[in-house]
Amino acid sequence: MRYRTFAEPDYDALQALDLAAQRQADPAFDTLPAREREGRLGTSLPALKFYERSEHSFAAQDEAGQMQGLILAQHVWQGDRPIVLVRAVILAPDAPEGTAEGLLRAAVKSAYDSAVYEVHFPLTPSLEAAARREEAHLTGGYAVCHLGTRAMSAPGERLGSGGQASGHNDGHDE
Repeated sequence: MRYRTFAEPDYDALQALDLAAQRQADPAFDTLPAREREGRLGTSLPALKFYERSEHSFAAQDEAGQMQGLILAQHVWQGDRPIVLVRAVILAPDAPEGTAEGLLRAAVKSAYDSAVYEVHFPLTPSLEAAARREEAHLTGGYAVCHLGTRAMSAPGERLGSGGQASGHNDGHDE
């Protein structure tokens, strides 16, 4: 497996990878409202252009040239120190074992090489082994408050009383 930065010629393959991963994660993905489908995909043209420049995002490509995974990460200034924040690790449905670990390792190395000493990422099942290998410290998981109509269909366990979304919905779409 080759872990490398990506560029515009890779965008179509990365978008196809993201779509395949979403369809595997949720077989009903194609029946969701358009706004929800767009919200779950992380590989829009503006997003890919941004993450391409981030210096901390990488693609995993196999020997046949097929994209097997993608990590989207960026540096963020916390006011007193920089961190690298991982937005997502996206894997092909048939990605070889170790792909997620290799992607995280590439992001950790890029952080270290740029004198950033904290990498924050959501602890997903695909990253558990990588987190252990990197001896990461668990400080909780990510929770996302979706405002607008996506609060009703966004993925993940919904927190709040009575199963009601606790986010604000003033009738406006996001």
